Amino acid sequence: MTPVHLERINPDRNMARFYRIDVAPTLFGETSVLRSWGRIGTLGRTTIETCASRDVAGKSVARTVEAKSRRGYVASP
Repeated sequence: MTPVHLERINPDRNMARFYRIDVAPTLFGETSVLRSWGRIGTLGRTTIETCASRDVAGKSVARTVEAKSRRGYVASP
């Protein structure tokens, strides 16, 4: 799966945020969903969610992308 990079920019509110989601295998045969978010130009914060399979991780990513899209985030190039 390719990483998903979303951005939400609103100059009127001085808002420039990013949200990045990536899926990676672990050493123990599980799959991790890595999420990073913050203000554009910073390192931001990161969390790691460990899932039992790649299918479960894919569903988690899809759910997160849907929620972020509802909040105004759009995919960036």
